[in-house]
Amino acid sequence: MVDESGQVFARLGDAVRSIGDEQGTITVRPGTYGDCAVQTEGRIHYRAEIPGTAIFDGGVCEGKAVLVLRGTSARVEGLIFQNLRVADGNGAGIRLERGDLDVFNAIFRNSQEGILTAADPDGEIRIDQSTFSGLGRCDAGLACAHSIYAGYYGGLSIVRSRFEKGRGGHYVKSNTARISIADSSFDDSGGVDTNYMIDLSAGATGRIVGNSFVQGVRKENYSAMIAVAAEARAHPSAGLTITGNEAGLAPGARPTVFVVNWSGEKIAVAGNRLTGSIQPYEARR
Repeated sequence: MVDESGQVFARLGDAVRSIGDEQGTITVRPGTYGDCAVQTEGRIHYRAEIPGTAIFDGGVCEGKAVLVLRGTSARVEGLIFQNLRVADGNGAGIRLERGDLDVFNAIFRNSQEGILTAADPDGEIRIDQSTFSGLGRCDAGLACAHSIYAGYYGGLSIVRSRFEKGRGGHYVKSNTARISIADSSFDDSGGVDTNYMIDLSAGATGRIVGNSFVQGVRKENYSAMIAVAAEARAHPSAGLTITGNEAGLAPGARPTVFVVNWSGEKIAVAGNRLTGSIQPYEARR
């Protein structure tokens, strides 16, 4: 239902088109839907009538995702996205191509990818109180998919969220210029063929503060928990702060490094509580 007009639609895409270039709220009633939508304009709030009861299962648009977003902005609240797979290995709950995105109290599970974005240097991504479980892949000769893969956006903020049971790739891979990850948990104890917990692959400024990490046994890459500028130095990393976190190893997990920094710049890594065979910091060239 579109709240502003009171219209009820059988298809999510029809509700989106009815809002057009305006601002509107789409309330999704309890149920399981094989539906999807493409937003090309406007500012839309997608919300579950009752959080956790509106499930989007398996349906994708444009061979990409349940929600393909390239409008001005979108807010996603209380929805569940699951069982999403496409031929190129990037089936996602949300494919963000342009504009700002806010995600609150959502669940992404058992899919190739949770959230995947294109590049919008003026855009901001904010995720709060959401769960990412059973996501990612690195198989079939295709580039890896990740629980979250943020492209060259202005900033990514993740707070009070949970990552677990990865199935390949990184839990968070970000090319954004700014990063803020706080009060979240990364539980890799049930992960399979996973890589870094957080990969700031092009460098970033900002903070990673107050999170908990458990590295699992069945890793494809166990060399680091947090990687900075491992692929490029597109953004400055000077002053990036990684502090007040807790990290440990699941029984049988190999020794690792908490933060590996390829940026060549000074970052602040201090005050983290590490248990087991975890080296606090290493700078590489």
